[in-house]
Amino acid sequence: MLVSAQEITKVMGIKPIVEKQSFSIENKDKIAVVGVNGVGKSTLLKMIGKIENYDGKIIYQKDMKINYLAQHSDFDLSKTVFETISQLKDLECDEYEIKSILNNFKVADINQKMSELSGGQLKRVALAITLIKKCDLLILDEPTNHLDASMIEYLEKYLIKVNHAIIMVTHDRYFLQRVVNRIFEIDNNQIFKYDANYALFLEKKAERELNELAVQAKRKAFLRKEIEWVRAGVQARGTKSVERLAKFEKLNDIADIGDKKNVELINTAKRMGNKTIELINVSKAFDEKVLFSNFSYMFKRYDRIGIIGDNGIGKSTLLNIIANELSASSGNVEYGETISIGYFKQGVEDMNPKIRVYDYIRESCNQLEVDGNVLDVKQMCEMFLFTSESEYKLISQLSGGEKRRLYLLKILINRPNVLILDEPTNDLDIQTLEVLENYLDDFNGIIITVSHDRYFLDRVCDGLFVIKDQKITYVNSIYSQYFINENTVIKPKVEAKEIKKTNQVKISYKDKKEFETIEDVIVQLETDLEKLDEKIGNAGNDFDIISKLSDERVKLEELIEAKNERFMELLELMEGN
Repeated sequence: MLVSAQEITKVMGIKPIVEKQSFSIENKDKIAVVGVNGVGKSTLLKMIGKIENYDGKIIYQKDMKINYLAQHSDFDLSKTVFETISQLKDLECDEYEIKSILNNFKVADINQKMSELSGGQLKRVALAITLIKKCDLLILDEPTNHLDASMIEYLEKYLIKVNHAIIMVTHDRYFLQRVVNRIFEIDNNQIFKYDANYALFLEKKAERELNELAVQAKRKAFLRKEIEWVRAGVQARGTKSVERLAKFEKLNDIADIGDKKNVELINTAKRMGNKTIELINVSKAFDEKVLFSNFSYMFKRYDRIGIIGDNGIGKSTLLNIIANELSASSGNVEYGETISIGYFKQGVEDMNPKIRVYDYIRESCNQLEVDGNVLDVKQMCEMFLFTSESEYKLISQLSGGEKRRLYLLKILINRPNVLILDEPTNDLDIQTLEVLENYLDDFNGIIITVSHDRYFLDRVCDGLFVIKDQKITYVNSIYSQYFINENTVIKPKVEAKEIKKTNQVKISYKDKKEFETIEDVIVQLETDLEKLDEKIGNAGNDFDIISKLSDERVKLEELIEAKNERFMELLELMEGN
């Protein structure tokens, strides 16, 4: 056992996060922590990572090493990428290993200043730092945020094959389905533990909640009978059983399970006329760097478009042009008279940390008419799960996810009929994401989104703008099907929205036998790689030998990568049969 937490309690201000909870982490556990925004998921990771204090006891295996990836890394931006990594304490690796993992994360220029990197590039460097150091427990807080699809795929494959423990917070439902084997759910100050991936977790969670309601119903039925007995009168009560009265009082003190509340999104899009948004030969370049050129498209009234491409290729730039917040280098964007754009940007807008939640919404809208009913600010806040108490919180007291939820409310109350969403899933909990996806199904207007969340793209979009090689191509396809056609191994299952089924390929006997042995083959190849690294380390200054061994190492890494690709391919076939 790596970690044993016993009766731990954590209180933030006056708000309890967990109360007297116990759990353990075993050597090969791959655990995800889930729960609504603000429930304390990141706080729990920090407690396990020895960053936050707590009451109770957490016992660690002797000499165990922990690597921790924070949501937001604090780098010295004056240093280069290589300096940032090579100056880490307890690195225990050679220069070629640093260059190798940076190459895997597509960080090509190791001499580039950290200040010059994009958000996605900084995330990749942070991941490289976290993964290159040897450890017994890997703690990851939203590891997929700001990563493009290809990097998420690489990270997913990497985490599937690692042989040490992982505990992470992520809203990526494909990660939860493919990578994890245990789930910790934080709910009502308790940690509920499930030996399950995401699909099985949903089943077990529903079963747990039904059982809790059944127990509550029995308790209330018992109390109704006991109330009649207790009401026999003061004189008779003196002869009643003291133990029976004590049992009644104890049961009566148990709080009822409240109804599970979800965010209620406000479907109030303004009417859209026949003229929508038209891109006419749009091009964009910064100095001599061309992002895309001569792209034309007329948006249909109910388009659902996902924009995909590698980090730094121009996805958010295209959104800014469509939102009329950035001018194209050439070409035009024409808007219909009835177009009203709501732009949900990455992160949140500049919020005054010293104002209250209530006042933040009141600045935009005092009243909103929905289906003939008029909602005031308080009611609008409650629809987005801001209770009477939290409405008067300062914005500085909100979690990252709560700020995103508040920001989304402000956008929707302005009744847009075109929603532009830039990485909308960042920092939103799964429950809010599911509600957002259901809302977007019925949204009476155009949706244009950039997202790294593969599930979200499959769930929401039926067309894609693919940015590649300085061109934008429209593809009439969902995300998964596009990558299948591109020979990329992504074949997710989305239950919440009907998707056209592709012909399933039956797995052969030969493939089944290969699947049974391929993990052992990969382990052996990785052992061979470790031995090769030892030879390189023992070669001293004999650069001829080092060069020869380095070439062998590159070929071996390529073989390992090919075997991992084959493993994922076989896994997809097994899941489909």
